[in-house]
Amino acid sequence: MKNVELNIEDKNRLIQMAWQDRTTFDGIKKEFNLTENQVKNLMRELISPQAYKRWRKRVQGRATKHEKKVEFKPIRFKGPW
Repeated sequence: MKNVELNIEDKNRLIQMAWQDRTTFDGIKKEFNLTENQVKNLMRELISPQAYKRWRKRVQGRATKHEKKVEFKPIRFKGPW
């Protein structure tokens, strides 16, 4: 994996986006230029092992995490703020 430099705000935003059901990996790629595998590897580093297992179980096979499989077309990530 290419070494990715993210500041603490970007890391927090990445975690929020990855946990959101309606934020696709394609949306994360547009925002941070990270592939799905890079997001998975970063999540493994950024959150606890138990949280990572819960997250992987949650997103594995979830159609909403892949832009081509969803009915809605997300324009951009909208956080809780």
